[in-house]
Amino acid sequence: MELRHLRYFVTLAEELHFGRAAERLHIAQPPLSQQIQQLETELGFQLFHRTKRTVQLTEAGQIFLGEVQQILRQLEQAVQLGRQASRGLRGQVVIGFVSSAAYNVLPTILQTFRTCIPDVNLELHELTTDQQLQWLRDGRIDVGFLRPPVEEDTFCWEIIFNESLVVALPEVHPLANQSSVSLSSLKNELFILFPRPLAPGLYDSIISFCQQANFSPSVAQEAIQMQTIVSLVAAEMGVAIVPESLQHLQRTGVVYKPMQELTPKVTLAMIWLRDNTSATVQRFLEVVRQVAISWEE
Repeated sequence: MELRHLRYFVTLAEELHFGRAAERLHIAQPPLSQQIQQLETELGFQLFHRTKRTVQLTEAGQIFLGEVQQILRQLEQAVQLGRQASRGLRGQVVIGFVSSAAYNVLPTILQTFRTCIPDVNLELHELTTDQQLQWLRDGRIDVGFLRPPVEEDTFCWEIIFNESLVVALPEVHPLANQSSVSLSSLKNELFILFPRPLAPGLYDSIISFCQQANFSPSVAQEAIQMQTIVSLVAAEMGVAIVPESLQHLQRTGVVYKPMQELTPKVTLAMIWLRDNTSATVQRFLEVVRQVAISWEE
């Protein structure tokens, strides 16, 4: 039994006339009759009552028609879903992101993507930069948002966002009432910082920035997540130099102040495996690029 047999059967069942059915199918009438006979032989039951004047479905033919129509509808749906997936309009993208991305680029990217391509499911995982690299290698995420640089040729990555640094201070700190803070005034402060392996690029930017004022920060406490760093600042455990977008994380007991000095620009990049050919992932990357361009304009 072939798919064309089922299509021929449904057309004849709708027309109940071999001539009209053959015309709709763009074939001659004798081949249509032969195909229906072959189908009945293979099924082992009669589909139509035929006389010289009429063609009628048998009871078995009526039941068979309902099931075949359902099969053809499911087939058409499968074709449509397959076409959508091939164009990146269906499927799933698993995303890793550093915590600070949630306060700058990520919400806009997710909202734009869901608006443009609503039938793709997005699964999110908050991960440090080093965790994202490992998850990408393991195939556990498709795309990451992390702090570059990345040295491995296994990956492709593009910078999508640049920002300055600010200082997070306890609200009771003597510098909290100033409109901006000089880097040199932080020389004797205790700092809250994250371990370098988690995001070497950002870590090195902060350290080199402090060294411009001829000091290395004295680290009182290390924390993995930016939210934890800010919470420790609120607890008066120390101060922290953080990306400026973290100001969107409003935490009682913390104030953010711009630096008087020109700070280095810290970047956020999207990253994916070089050999990832998924149309859905490629569509996601396109949306991210469009959003990134809109920020630059």
